[in-house]
Amino acid sequence: MDVPALPYQELAHASPGESTAAVRARVMWARERQRARGPRANARLSSAELAKAAPLDAAGHALLERAVARLGLSARAITRIRRVARTIADLDGSPSIRASHLAETLQYRVLDQPTM
Repeated sequence: MDVPALPYQELAHASPGESTAAVRARVMWARERQRARGPRANARLSSAELAKAAPLDAAGHALLERAVARLGLSARAITRIRRVARTIADLDGSPSIRASHLAETLQYRVLDQPTM
């Protein structure tokens, strides 16, 4: 992920943000949610397990359909996007994947692509 440099004035007056301990606690809680759903982490879910653990609502399907058309995503890419979106939803404490979780996942994917 490319992060642009910030001017000194922004850095000097920035709030400290979330502590490492708070982030760790949120990650551990999300991992517990994953374990409660089944024996595997989101990254290791089979297609059938993923369909059950990461169902999409109408807005999610519409967003993913637009992304497939615009970005030319493969079936494998769609599966990876759903897995990451499930993890983002877990970190957010959401029982379901919302369009905002998919949008965040797609943003990371677009940023990860090489520029031409």
